[in-house]
Amino acid sequence: MEIKEAQTKVDQWIKTVGVRYFTELTNLGILMEEVGELSRLMVRKYGEQSFKESDKGKDLGDEMADVLWVLICLANQTGVDLTDALEKNFEKKNLRDGERHKENEKLK
Repeated sequence: MEIKEAQTKVDQWIKTVGVRYFTELTNLGILMEEVGELSRLMVRKYGEQSFKESDKGKDLGDEMADVLWVLICLANQTGVDLTDALEKNFEKKNLRDGERHKENEKLK
């Protein structure tokens, strides 16, 4: 699925099944919650913390998709074309970081 299509599908789902978008600030709070859930799972899976019973059975991809879903909602609400934004972000990173990481001794 292309990013543009994802934005359209989320918008259609919100307007039919979800009734309407939550406010931008509410969705920002939800985004922070979802990032926290992703962080919790990552820390347990790849970090030193052990799993709690409530963490077991959680899927990393599903948690990432929850973050992406809410980010797409915010993009739709604020008129951001994520395809265009990502392309511009690549340009920015290529200009700014084109050689920087190659010269970083910590990455060698």
